[in-house]
Amino acid sequence: MNDDTRLREGAASRAGGGPPREAFPAASGSMSVARPAGSGAPAGVYAALDLGTNNCRLLVAYPVGDSFRVIDSFSRIIRLGEGVSTTGYISEAAIERAIAALSICRDKINARNAQRTRLIATEACRAAVNADHFQERVLQETGIRLEVINRETEASLAVVGCSPLIDPHSHGAILFDIGGGSTELVRIERRPNESTAPQIKAWMSIPLGVVTLAERFGGRDVTPQSYARMVEEVAVHVAPFASEHAVDLSNMHLLGTSGTVTTLAGIHLNLARYDRRRIDGIWLNEAELTATVRRLLAMSYQERANNQCISAERADLVLAGCAILDAIRAAFPLPRLRVADRGLREGMLVEMMREDGVLKAPL
Repeated sequence: MNDDTRLREGAASRAGGGPPREAFPAASGSMSVARPAGSGAPAGVYAALDLGTNNCRLLVAYPVGDSFRVIDSFSRIIRLGEGVSTTGYISEAAIERAIAALSICRDKINARNAQRTRLIATEACRAAVNADHFQERVLQETGIRLEVINRETEASLAVVGCSPLIDPHSHGAILFDIGGGSTELVRIERRPNESTAPQIKAWMSIPLGVVTLAERFGGRDVTPQSYARMVEEVAVHVAPFASEHAVDLSNMHLLGTSGTVTTLAGIHLNLARYDRRRIDGIWLNEAELTATVRRLLAMSYQERANNQCISAERADLVLAGCAILDAIRAAFPLPRLRVADRGLREGMLVEMMREDGVLKAPL
């Protein structure tokens, strides 16, 4: 895999041959990684791992100009938080799935000779009674020491990862990140046509994501009535934030990062299979979003499972994500949504590279 990721709106930088040759210090909460003999990997390689309630994701990259080049990645649905909202515990089956996925991530980090890493966990590890036991198992069996981040850090990393997709001619965006166990909302403001970095004006997090909502209301066989109840449940949580921050929305847009919005974009485009290059950065208007959600609601579980942009792994979760999106859309009635197939991992990579001075910090 070889992919340049833009850090600014506009063309990605392709300048410069390889990454800098400095040695990078280990980050707090990072994993010590041995350098394989004769690996040929470039120096200055970074790794960012996001262990979420539903997914385990890894990006390995090195800086190139004012962006970075992805040289390896991994993504697997592991449902770490399955049942946590009802039992309070991460199950043994979920622990085994996570350790299997994290072992692959460790091997990729070693193979790519990543010298600087950040390895985070989110809502499932914040909520589970046995989170400490899980983290100890992970450390013993994979060598990975997970950093459990709080919701504010999760929101700020999403902003760093996604802010290049804010329309430079706008006054800002309402960013949302629909996760497996929580959803973050951030109001970001900027001065149109200026190069200053977007500013976080307010943020909030609710303890509802696609896994928790589907477990509460059912995600396999969703009726219009059960879907409406999901939307209403989310709306109650979003309302206090919206009452204060859904004001003066002129020349702003929605910016969504999650499997929900990327799936909706793929369905809207009628893709035979998911293609990140066609999804990341696409704009969807209100009518297109409404029509695509209706298409999904009209599908049976099996039809969703057979769709290559959804798959059997997410067929029982996607409508819960749509319900969260619809509650956000109702609270923040903006005409456009920009879809981001990027988020926490990109935010971690950017932050680490800026800390090390190999990427220019925003003005």
